[in-house]
Amino acid sequence: MAICITCTHPISHLYTVYESAYNLRLEQCSRCLKFADPYVEHDSLTLLLDLILLKREVYRHLIYNRGTEPRKALGKSKTGLEGSQEGADKLAATKSRQRQKDRWWLILKLACGLITVDAFIRWAQLNPQISADVSRWTVETNIVFLRILIGCLIETFAFHGGVMFASYFVLALSDFFRSKSTSPVEISGVRQQFKFSLVPLTIFYSSLTKLFLLFLLTIWRPSASKPGGSPYYWDPSYYSSPLVTRALEIWDEDKLDREWVVRNVLGGMATGFGLRVVLDCHPVFTTVVILVGWLAKTVVAGFLKNWVGGDEHSGDKWMAYSIP
Repeated sequence: MAICITCTHPISHLYTVYESAYNLRLEQCSRCLKFADPYVEHDSLTLLLDLILLKREVYRHLIYNRGTEPRKALGKSKTGLEGSQEGADKLAATKSRQRQKDRWWLILKLACGLITVDAFIRWAQLNPQISADVSRWTVETNIVFLRILIGCLIETFAFHGGVMFASYFVLALSDFFRSKSTSPVEISGVRQQFKFSLVPLTIFYSSLTKLFLLFLLTIWRPSASKPGGSPYYWDPSYYSSPLVTRALEIWDEDKLDREWVVRNVLGGMATGFGLRVVLDCHPVFTTVVILVGWLAKTVVAGFLKNWVGGDEHSGDKWMAYSIP
């Protein structure tokens, strides 16, 4: 069952289709009286932009409402099962299983694409000279890239496993406190429709923001010289205040590792935000879940760093981008 992306109230259908798929009417939520999910009319580019901007509503649309069937105003059933309650239950169970399979297939496709992009970014960070000159690509480069790809795959499994392990205990603890509460607590639509397959899907959706910015930093590195060839230089006498000078010096390339900040700080915040939506729990619990996932990833990275990096320097650099 779908949910309202504003108040998370369960709703049977998001929109009604009349004579064609382009002739539809959005359903109104019975609780908040707003459209249940306006994103059904938006294109993929709008969804991607709102996902990068970390909008809660687009997460709810993609995780819970994507792929739900509309109500059909015209036409008869082709299955013949809707005549009885038993037939309707069988049809609903069949659709639920098919939707679960489609969700896992989507997770697999996202994993293949995003892990490959992450491996390319890691490889470009470890081999900046080769990534800037394609002509220097050799068979040895392919072997190095394959090692990095396998390392990213193993790290991803470790992070997802740690997050799902922590999520199970967090939800169990939340249900325990809810059962001990003296006053009745209403269960939100998010918790009613929760499946553990939604956790890896949410993590992959959340990583789009991090990987998008990292990919831009990889292919568009800051230049050390002006377009005319003269080098950039920092003139501290331009500002009279030493406090302003020290504050601006923090952003220097040799003092601020932008890739580390984007990967760990922004990436952790995006993942925490996504898990906050899907788990529907207190932010403290979400932070604990992220820390457990980071811990599992750090342990695995410690075993992989020498094999993936090839030497101690590259291994330490791999480890630096694997831990918070």
